Amino acid sequence: MTTHRAQLRAAVRDLSDRGLKCSAKWAAEQLVGLAGGPLDDEAGTSDAPMSPAEEVGSREEEDQLLLAKAYFDLNEFKRAAHALRVARGASGRFLRWYSLFLAGQKRQAEEEAEERSGGAGAPGSLLGKPRASNQHLPLLNAELTAARESEGLDGFGHYLHGIVLRELAQPALAREALLRAVSAYPCLWSAWTALSSLSGADEAPLELPDTWVASFFLAHQATEAHDSARAVSLYESLLVQWPRSLHVQSQLALARYNLRDFEEAQQRFEELLAEDPYRLDGVDTYSNILYVREEKRKLSALAHSCVSTDKYRPEACCVVGNYYSLKGAHEKAVLYFRRALKLDANFLSAWTLMGHEYVELKNTAAAVDAYRRAVEIDAKDYRAWYGLGQTYEILAMPFYALFYYRKATALRPYDSRMWCAMAGCYKQLHRRAEAIQCYHRAEKNDDREGIAFTELARLYRENGEDAQAAGYYERMVAQREAHGEAVGKELSEARVPRPQPATRRRKRARRRVQRSRDPRRSSSSAPTRRARATSTPRRPSASACSTSVAPRRTRSRRCCATSRAKERRAAAAGRRYEGRRSAGERREEAEEGGRRTLRSALTCRARMLYPAVPAPLALFAAWSPLVPVPVTGTRLFLELRSSSVSVCYRLQPVPG
Repeated sequence: MTTHRAQLRAAVRDLSDRGLKCSAKWAAEQLVGLAGGPLDDEAGTSDAPMSPAEEVGSREEEDQLLLAKAYFDLNEFKRAAHALRVARGASGRFLRWYSLFLAGQKRQAEEEAEERSGGAGAPGSLLGKPRASNQHLPLLNAELTAARESEGLDGFGHYLHGIVLRELAQPALAREALLRAVSAYPCLWSAWTALSSLSGADEAPLELPDTWVASFFLAHQATEAHDSARAVSLYESLLVQWPRSLHVQSQLALARYNLRDFEEAQQRFEELLAEDPYRLDGVDTYSNILYVREEKRKLSALAHSCVSTDKYRPEACCVVGNYYSLKGAHEKAVLYFRRALKLDANFLSAWTLMGHEYVELKNTAAAVDAYRRAVEIDAKDYRAWYGLGQTYEILAMPFYALFYYRKATALRPYDSRMWCAMAGCYKQLHRRAEAIQCYHRAEKNDDREGIAFTELARLYRENGEDAQAAGYYERMVAQREAHGEAVGKELSEARVPRPQPATRRRKRARRRVQRSRDPRRSSSSAPTRRARATSTPRRPSASACSTSVAPRRTRSRRCCATSRAKERRAAAAGRRYEGRRSAGERREEAEEGGRRTLRSALTCRARMLYPAVPAPLALFAAWSPLVPVPVTGTRLFLELRSSSVSVCYRLQPVPG
């Protein structure tokens, strides 16, 4: 039975011959990382032989394949495809199709770069415009479909067909093709990763082939689904058989980082770089850890090392960008993140980090564009959704922010930061019940910052539930004292309650009673309140101002009496005015107020549902015509005027 080591050796050769460099590197890393001694496959495995079933038809075609591979290695993809235009073997046909696909992708990237440079200059300015596309996709789909139906495809052909179908936005057919690819050739790691990107949480479970590579796929899928605890468990079990695998070690460090165990993740990355000092895969994540822990010296050393190794790798540019961001030079950080995107327009980390920098620079429009590009590349990236929520929260648009925070919370339901952010939006919308629920979810999911305790105490206190508020204040104080942090303002709020209006009134009444009982004020020589108000004021002395001024207490009481009299006269005038107004006028005024309230509410809803549609059409689309919307005493109907294409409001009284 074929061993793992023999399979990997054959896979490295086959993948390298076909230009699948990433898969070849993965197979070579697992070959070196395998524990000593042969490991036979489990009983009942369905692994197919690793070498292709067909051989090159003739010596002339073999020579053409070598020439095309030389062109391919020099990134002359169209020349490689032209050299293999009459190829009949599986290897030659695959290299021709793959060269055409890469030529189309290269041209697509060039067109997008040209449009960006001719526009606003900021990456992401293509939003709202038709995207450039790969012009060779229809031809490739037709040829691959015909080859599959006529003479069949090998694992490499099924993989390329799945990639083409994915680019053509046919995910169901793409999943089927990729499943056939991993079943026919299990060591094709690129097919596994593409299959993981097309497998959502709402999809049916995949029928995976019975092969040892499936365990790597399950661990990778757990990482992509942000199930980091399960990913750590799976990768630690893989370390038993693959103790020297750099891939397993780096993915384990990444899972620790996603669990916010920064100390353990940093230690694993440092061990990985000590073993392979010129490695650049994953160093952008390592730089994020150093950024969060504010280790400026180590981040500077890492940036110098990456630049000296390969300054034109996207990972190296992101490391340098993080270094400048930590120093506060956000403009320079943006330049390096742009450089990373010029090298790889689909480098997800650069889009997200550049969005963060634009937020720091208060350029919210560019930040939104960057985050949206990140979401288009990978809809499972919770950081981009969270960044969009933060940006719209800065713009004082809580409905938009709440929508994006919900997306982030669905991807990271066990992250307290997502729940705290969503609760903050509910607070802005004065929806305290939902805010309290979100803060409770944050509390249950290890709220390390203690935000949930403080906000729950404040919300319960505002609701008048002092007992629960006191309990959360005590838990907040205990948590901060355990971490050695200063409590400050929150402690003063908890221990010295603010006087309520009724309490202030009681204090004023108590002072008046004490003043009336004061013997110095209640003596017979002191005039009574009535006598003091009617008596002639004392003549000022010569040293005083020449203007006759009444005593302060008498003047203040006279002012209060005058104010109360004015209020009584204004109230009486208002009642007389209300009596003179007809019932129709009062009803029209109430309807006008209801109209204004309804228009503002519908405008917010239409902007959230249809952000790219003009306001009148968005309002009409948000609420279908002649659908009643219950309002206090009225019912709202929407009409679409064909002449002016605008939305008008008509309020009709509700019968009964």
